[in-house]
Amino acid sequence: MSWSKADIARRASAELKDGDIVNLGIGLPTEVANYVPEGISVMFHSENGLLGMGPFPYEDELDPQIINAGKQTVTMVAGASTFDSSLSFAMIRGGHVDVAILGGLEVSQGGDLANWMVPGKMVTGMGGAMDLANGARKTLVLQTHCSKDGESKLTSQLRLPATALGCVQRVITELGVFDCKGDHFLCVELAEGVTQQEAISKTHGVLRF
Repeated sequence: MSWSKADIARRASAELKDGDIVNLGIGLPTEVANYVPEGISVMFHSENGLLGMGPFPYEDELDPQIINAGKQTVTMVAGASTFDSSLSFAMIRGGHVDVAILGGLEVSQGGDLANWMVPGKMVTGMGGAMDLANGARKTLVLQTHCSKDGESKLTSQLRLPATALGCVQRVITELGVFDCKGDHFLCVELAEGVTQQEAISKTHGVLRF
């Protein structure tokens, strides 16, 4: 057994603290907003210029001018504010985002992140990933443990072009929760039914428990 995408998003939401300003990357990270623990109040930030991003709208709430960084329509919570992208990136670069939850293609045991391109494939650009990975106080990565061809995405060293170096504190995959400790990954939690041997066999780096 292993965690589903919903399980990964739910586990990531447990990392949030009351009052946090949180940026959610495109893809799986956006699902984290659906699982914020009861009694915890956070403000979701979108780098295109929105603080106080709410859930996806129902049809009668749809406003095509209110979108996230992935161009999906969203809502705004009470107290939300909008601003231009230069101010948004000033917030990120100034250290005012508490947590960035990003998708990943690879993470090294030293906390290096690759999440913006695969050589030989078309890309639209890095977007805000480099700024978020360097500017947020904590960077959490959600990704599958292995690629579609079975290659581990938790590596001793990056093989793909880097987004940022030494920026990732914690990775959550379908196999569990892993911290980047420099010369090894530390397993914080294994998904139900996942053995230590399975996690070791699927990790291209040193994994300790």
